[in-house]
Amino acid sequence: MSWAIFRWERHVRLCGAAVRVPLLREVVTVGTSSTEPLADTVPSAELTLTGDLARPVRLSVSDLAAWPQYRVRVSFERATSGVRRHRFAGPLLHDVLRAAGPVFDPARRKDRLRFLIAVTGADGHHVLLSWAEIDPDFGHAPVLLATRVDDTSLEGPGPQLVLPQDRCGARYVSGVDTIRVDGSYGPWT
Repeated sequence: MSWAIFRWERHVRLCGAAVRVPLLREVVTVGTSSTEPLADTVPSAELTLTGDLARPVRLSVSDLAAWPQYRVRVSFERATSGVRRHRFAGPLLHDVLRAAGPVFDPARRKDRLRFLIAVTGADGHHVLLSWAEIDPDFGHAPVLLATRVDDTSLEGPGPQLVLPQDRCGARYVSGVDTIRVDGSYGPWT
């Protein structure tokens, strides 16, 4: 059996899982001795919106870049590397999810408040947010699905979840590949 390792910015894909390594300059097929040069293009990561949505969809960074772009300057603490400062640009998570049509029940008062949002990165990092955090009628947190960081496109590695209001960077998710909206919580379930 041979496995292919493909260049992907600062990650490689090994049998579907992202692994952080230095940039590679060639494709190596493990299990054989053959190598071949990489193409100049970086594979485009896709994000899947799924769950309790009327219109589940797959979006690329290019698709997200077509939305109105919000820009933020952030600084956050990381346990391993101290304070980080970056500039991010991208659409609001709330706007992207609203377009996918969360299936709120209009017969239930404030039904949207029971919805959770699970965000997963290609490296397996995942976080939960509540709909109330991003909803303009409640928390109105300016959470972004960043398409650019420090003027560099995230086309290859995929969008990044950015929470400018967080002091700690633990909820920033790089290479977001899945967002699941789930409203199956509440006393009636």
